[in-house]
Amino acid sequence: MENIGVIFGGRSVEHEVSVITGMQIIENMDKSKYNPIPIYITKDGKFLSGESLKNFKAYKDQDFHDGVEVFFKPEYGNKNLYYVKHNPKKLFKAEYDSVEVYQKIDAIFFALHGTFGEDGCTQGLFELMGMPYTGCGVMSAAVGMDKVIMRKVFESEDIPMTKYKYFYREELKNLKGLIEKCKDLNFPLFVKPANLGSSIGISRVENALDLSKALEVAAHYDRKIIVEEAVVNPREINVAVLGYENDLRVSAAEEPLGFKDLLKYEDKYVSGSKGAKSSQKHQNKKLPAELKPELEKEIKELAKKAFSAIDGAGVARIDFLVDGDKAYVNEINTLPGSIAFYLYEVDGLMIKDLITRLIELGKERHSERAANNYSIDSNLFNMTSYGAKI
Repeated sequence: MENIGVIFGGRSVEHEVSVITGMQIIENMDKSKYNPIPIYITKDGKFLSGESLKNFKAYKDQDFHDGVEVFFKPEYGNKNLYYVKHNPKKLFKAEYDSVEVYQKIDAIFFALHGTFGEDGCTQGLFELMGMPYTGCGVMSAAVGMDKVIMRKVFESEDIPMTKYKYFYREELKNLKGLIEKCKDLNFPLFVKPANLGSSIGISRVENALDLSKALEVAAHYDRKIIVEEAVVNPREINVAVLGYENDLRVSAAEEPLGFKDLLKYEDKYVSGSKGAKSSQKHQNKKLPAELKPELEKEIKELAKKAFSAIDGAGVARIDFLVDGDKAYVNEINTLPGSIAFYLYEVDGLMIKDLITRLIELGKERHSERAANNYSIDSNLFNMTSYGAKI
């Protein structure tokens, strides 16, 4: 049986959402194949593990009675999760605290949402270690997280999107200048932090005065701010893509009902509300969405195109804004809440099997990278004159 480290939490405004996703992974993982090891990153960046961290009640009560602070060593080939074993007596000088192996980890299952997790940062740690992990790699995760870079990549692939501008926080010192630069964008507009999800820091604005306030709100969450034209009276359509390279499976399409301009954070995640990822059955949505066959085909082809454009892996959800028969890609979410399991259950792929498939895809991607040659035989040190006087 393999030990799968499920990593979640993190230093992100999406911390709580990540905990919910992590709990769903741990609860639904195929226990005949895998032993889930919780790796919870606290809001101040500590890594914890322990049996109590498999229970959602522990997070509600903030009671991690058997929680052990753990860490990885960023050494290639070292797949151990460590902890510091304390020696309370210390009667002799030799009896120091010691570093011990907590668990050997065979692969990592990513359930980290937002900054320092979904953006490629933590993926980089596991690349250094040579550890297989689920989902996108460093580059594709970073591109998918940054709405500006994402749009530039999509533009290069002729993927339809609404018009936009972007700015840096420093430029807010000249608000009049920024508003002037947005003159060729048509109101209403959406103002967003470039590197966040979950509707945090996002505003819908109708005029220049609202735009000034919205830019300042977004700047609290990111140094880069994006301003996008809104689609008036849109339908929101979401689909997920599962796979790697040319082996891609597109999910059923969903349409959140009651969607008008913007789902708030609470709408998306509070159980029983219209967008609760923690309790998908309570969502107010049509699944599958009622779409004309031609439009549905176009949306699913664009979803695959967007996934491939960033070199995606694992599962991602692509969100669309539909205006009549015209579909615009709004964004790609490379680590969707609840790993978008509900979009696949419609077609018979249940969450347990989806989790297994994601672990397999993570190993497949790891094997391909491991086949690369990362060193060459060279006599450069002896050929160079550098250091001759040392």
